[in-house]
Amino acid sequence: LHDEQNFEFVELTDSETEFTIPSYVNPVSTKLFPSATFKPEGFGLFLSVAKQVREMKGIMVNTFLVLESHAVDSLSNCKLPPVYTVGPILNTEGCSGVHQNYDSIMQWLDQQPRSSVVFLCFGSRGSFSANQVKEIACALEQSGLRFLWSLRRAPEQVNGKMGHPTDYENIAEVLPEGFLDRTAEIGKIVGWAPQSAILGHPATGGFVSHCGWNSTLESIWFGVPMATWPLYAEQQLNALQLVKELGLAVEIKMDYRIDGGGEVELVKAETIERGIRRLMEHDSDVRKRMKEMSDRSRKALMDGGSSHSTLCRFIDEVVDNMP
Repeated sequence: LHDEQNFEFVELTDSETEFTIPSYVNPVSTKLFPSATFKPEGFGLFLSVAKQVREMKGIMVNTFLVLESHAVDSLSNCKLPPVYTVGPILNTEGCSGVHQNYDSIMQWLDQQPRSSVVFLCFGSRGSFSANQVKEIACALEQSGLRFLWSLRRAPEQVNGKMGHPTDYENIAEVLPEGFLDRTAEIGKIVGWAPQSAILGHPATGGFVSHCGWNSTLESIWFGVPMATWPLYAEQQLNALQLVKELGLAVEIKMDYRIDGGGEVELVKAETIERGIRRLMEHDSDVRKRMKEMSDRSRKALMDGGSSHSTLCRFIDEVVDNMP
């Protein structure tokens, strides 16, 4: 579009134009494109990378064939270098056992029934305004579901640069009055959370996520269905893939973003509650599909599995082409 039709994506800012993109089954709305697509400097970077990809000898991707077979097939028909799917590559240990919150979180989860807890966590850069936090709190309380919520304070700008979210010193200050007392028996709120350890705990039954790719692969690995609430970068596209392409997630808000430069939308409690109730349905098709995909993610790494075989093929091709 850019090279042959002189098309400028900046002109599509705030539009709902849909594109047919070979690597997606469904049409993709520009509302789900990364915000940088509509900024000259960001689009220039995307364009440069896309052109350089054609000059590569191979593309290694942290995914596995069954998860993204349509995308892999479409790329193989686009005169691109070979695609090597070698994932899921995960760090399921991380710093789980050394953080001050770890023991108390694990002990609390040990006391909860199997698959009963909805886990809310939005990545290392994930945070919300005080008004949005109150809407989430109201949704959780009204649902009556057990919950574990990683809640962090929005970052402040320092010398013109945005910092990282931090833990609240007094978490009650941002929550509705009396919320902690009313939900004491069913909920736990923490700052930093050992995500992979929580997803791997039998009590965790659903994951409200920003849809970062590492979080997505962790959720699949542990077989925990997701509710999508993307924040920035490519996460809206990941949410589309999870909900509409793969059926591994339910939607809370697919086109939400905090990096668009304008006013950030307030997602109301009713919408959040509806999403987490659907997420925690025990006999849902989403839950069944996620369990099946989890099994396939593990088989991909076994001897003879798709990712294991692909990695072996990659190594052989590198060795055969050494000078």
